[in-house]
Amino acid sequence: MTASATRQRPEADLGTAEWLVCDGCRRMIYGRRFARGGHVCPECGWHARLTATQRIALLLDEDSVEVVDTPVTAADPLQFVDTRPYADRLRSARASTGLPEGVVVARGRIEGAPVVTAVMDFRFLGGSLGAAVGEAITGACEIALRERTPLLLVTASGGARMQEGALSLMQMAKTAQAIGQLDEAGILTVSLITDPTFGGVAASFATLTDVIVAEPGARLGFAGARVIEQTIRQTLPPGFQTAEFLLAHGVVDLISPRAQLRPTLARLFGVATRRPGTAPVTPGDGRGAGDSRGASHGGDGVVRDPARLADRHPWEAVRLARRLGRPSTLDYIGALVEDWTELHGDRAATDCPAMVAGLGRLDGTPVVVIGTQKGHTATELAARSYGMPSPGGYRKAARVMRLAAKLGLPVITLIDTAGAHPGIEAEQNGQAVAIAENLRVMAGLPVPVVAVVTGEGGSGGALALAVANRVLMCANAIYSVISPEGCAAILWKDPAAGPDAAAALRVDARALLAAGIVDGVVPEPDGGADVDPLAAADALRAALTGALAELTPLDPPTLVTARRARFRRFGTPAPAGGAAPAPVVPAARPPLGAGRTHADLDDARRAS
Repeated sequence: MTASATRQRPEADLGTAEWLVCDGCRRMIYGRRFARGGHVCPECGWHARLTATQRIALLLDEDSVEVVDTPVTAADPLQFVDTRPYADRLRSARASTGLPEGVVVARGRIEGAPVVTAVMDFRFLGGSLGAAVGEAITGACEIALRERTPLLLVTASGGARMQEGALSLMQMAKTAQAIGQLDEAGILTVSLITDPTFGGVAASFATLTDVIVAEPGARLGFAGARVIEQTIRQTLPPGFQTAEFLLAHGVVDLISPRAQLRPTLARLFGVATRRPGTAPVTPGDGRGAGDSRGASHGGDGVVRDPARLADRHPWEAVRLARRLGRPSTLDYIGALVEDWTELHGDRAATDCPAMVAGLGRLDGTPVVVIGTQKGHTATELAARSYGMPSPGGYRKAARVMRLAAKLGLPVITLIDTAGAHPGIEAEQNGQAVAIAENLRVMAGLPVPVVAVVTGEGGSGGALALAVANRVLMCANAIYSVISPEGCAAILWKDPAAGPDAAAALRVDARALLAAGIVDGVVPEPDGGADVDPLAAADALRAALTGALAELTPLDPPTLVTARRARFRRFGTPAPAGGAAPAPVVPAARPPLGAGRTHADLDDARRAS
């Protein structure tokens, strides 16, 4: 069946009354205006339920829809009778909805991006999960697998279909394993959570997809609020189980109003669907800073010779790296990444604001970008936990890295953090375990990984994003096992000895490049990246596209083997009979600049 036979305006199914009362704000709404707005209240934004036919018409491109016939099992294994026989309930549901069962499966496109979709209809026995619904969802997964097309599941359900007993329960396992097969095949899956989505649907295919999008106010959970209150005898918090509550607690990736669903989904499917002709641009093609710096630094603008970097005291680098005006991760993303969609949450308990992650395009190449986020003002810094991720932040990063591996997308990480967040709650939630897991995940990613220290690279909290094929740092960035002040407090017994510790730790780009800790240094504009953020972004673009141009042609085993070899060599003794690696000898306390001397610095330290 084609779209010409099935596509309708969203308001066509409901026979919208001339005036109606909003279930959200209880105000009177003009029916036609309500329908034209996709059944969203113009006063309070309440999203009314849509039928499966309306939903398909709303989301899929006109004339692209092909409804797929799905087998309808006549399962009544228990010959179930409550106040009515189950068979009578099925006949009534089919007559009132015009549907053979509670889900409609269709092929189509969303702004040109192909998709297989399965859309649930709450009118059909409350969208309950029975054998026929499970078969339809599984069938949609199998079509997506066979045709290697992304899958969109639109959920609306009160839970499992009790009238089918344990057969209904089995549909949870059946659909979950179907989603697992799409994971194994590297095919993107997306859930659109609509109100309500509960029980067996929530605990199976609805929350197993790569990306979970929710409509505003949509409720999602295993047990309903009334069941919970009756069981534990507690008052639930405001907004409990709503999309907004779940976003804050790391369960859903994003909330999209109905009017923005098509562009939001199109952006996701477009970026995550690998297309021909999206190879990284060749550095030095006239884009960004690579062209102008090619003569002295190489076509990508990256400095690989330590002698070309300024010889200065490392404490100057510390001060420059911490300047609040330096571009943040989101600043660089805004300047470099097109079609950006940020993903949220660790899918367990939290969405860490100090860690951002998502999908987009870098000069046409689909990529995953992950980074720490500080901010530029006191308010932003506090809201972002000063760029120090919690365990949930690292788990979010690992989740999105696994998505990159599944879809075959390169990973770019941008690092600017003093370190992982310290504190009681972080330790209770397994900060060390979360960091360790990231190290293991990154070491085995079968895709190109490029890490850039853009500001501070502090301790294991930074390393958790820096196990990469190419590790770069900006010219005024620092990278260290501990902050200079922390080192000074422990070893000098004097936090004011930070400058001495910085020199001893060799935290600056010149020393780290000489030691082989980083593979290259991204130049910054005179005076620092905060003086000319656009020029800094251009230099970073050239460095990233250059690295991806080198790495993208390599196959997954080569990428993983090379990455592991890179980190295996650190601290490895020289072969027997071979020359030991030459030690890196720092210059004898280079000048501090601006007329300052080391005696001045030492006096200031003693005074403090």
